Amino acid sequence: MNHAVISCLHANLAAVEAVLNDIDSQGIETITCLGDLVGYGPQPNEVVDLVRQRGIPSCQGCWDEDIIDGLNACECSYPSQLAERRGHRAHHWTAELLSEENKAFLAELPMTLRRDKLLFVHGSPNSQHEYLLPDMNAFAALERVETAGAETLFCGHTHQPYVRELQQGSIRVKVQQRDQGAPTEQELELPMRRIVNAGSVGEPRHGSTKATYVIHNDSTGEVTIREVDYDVAKTCQAIVDAGLPEVFAWRLSHGFEYAERAEDASHVCER
Repeated sequence: MNHAVISCLHANLAAVEAVLNDIDSQGIETITCLGDLVGYGPQPNEVVDLVRQRGIPSCQGCWDEDIIDGLNACECSYPSQLAERRGHRAHHWTAELLSEENKAFLAELPMTLRRDKLLFVHGSPNSQHEYLLPDMNAFAALERVETAGAETLFCGHTHQPYVRELQQGSIRVKVQQRDQGAPTEQELELPMRRIVNAGSVGEPRHGSTKATYVIHNDSTGEVTIREVDYDVAKTCQAIVDAGLPEVFAWRLSHGFEYAERAEDASHVCER
């Protein structure tokens, strides 16, 4: 049975509708969402309403968490103060527009979902805000999956889809006990583990404007990354009409992140 995994919807209704239509056209009935239903985009209530109407199980993303907690859990990685100010502007706009009913829905979303040996998170098992990048240290990546008790870990947050297989992993422990000669050594061999990043439906940053999601075959374990066209111009115009930062529309139309770095390259969020 095929199972669709979507992530980072970011209040982009046109993209969400296009992806759900693509999923439905393939006869896929099981969908899991990895969070960030809101943020950046112009239709937060419409997107949350659609996820609720479809009954799609979802994790809580970092934007979902911050809308509820008022940025208290930020741990942000904004590359500049200007980018951070834009993020704050979008946060306050979204929080003001979002209905109380939809805020309550976001507040109740779990950090993780599990199906047998499949684990679904937004950022990592440790935090909605941790990035599991494709070039992350292999041992650290393996540790995230293994300590969570999973064989395949599905994540989002980076907006860049990938499948990473962690093969022939091992953990070696050497213990030196006082006055007992040579240290004892133990090695634990680990079976293959995988990290699957679903990319982003609502704000792709992989060099293409196409929305992405993944399909997992529960019988064979095969993973397919799907790209879906949608009316990008429609969402870009809605961003501008809503009074959100116009650079959000610009980067959506180019398919990658854009943020100034030169003005304060050493900036670190202090919240």
